[in-house]
Amino acid sequence: MESYQELEVWKQTKDLVKHIYELTKSFPKEEQFGLTNQLRRAAVSIPSNIAEGCGRNHFKDSIQLFFIARGSLYEVETQLVIAFDLKYVSPTALEAYMVLIKSCKRLLKGFINYFQKQADNSKSSTINEAIVEYKTNIEPITN
Repeated sequence: MESYQELEVWKQTKDLVKHIYELTKSFPKEEQFGLTNQLRRAAVSIPSNIAEGCGRNHFKDSIQLFFIARGSLYEVETQLVIAFDLKYVSPTALEAYMVLIKSCKRLLKGFINYFQKQADNSKSSTINEAIVEYKTNIEPITN
């Protein structure tokens, strides 16, 4: 069985977390329990929900968790714009983060679409089989 840790969507969203932690180190101390905490929690939620979804036994449960990951990705995007508005993030940094977020959105959308089709067509009997098939047949095409 291949691991969710080998999926490009998980790798890129995990990298986003690392970048968010680095970025928020420079936020004002008064934001430690505000925007800094909220942004970090939302970012961590993305790869965490992908991992949890990959560990479920039913497509419906997995897809729901992948949608939660997508919602968290949009939350991070919004919070970065707010941080920019508050002058915590430079225009150049915001642009770089938006490029990374766009890539994560594209990968996650493809991942969700694939699993929805699998659930509808019942081609794979298990989530693990679907992950292996996705990694083997779909992911190389989308990168």
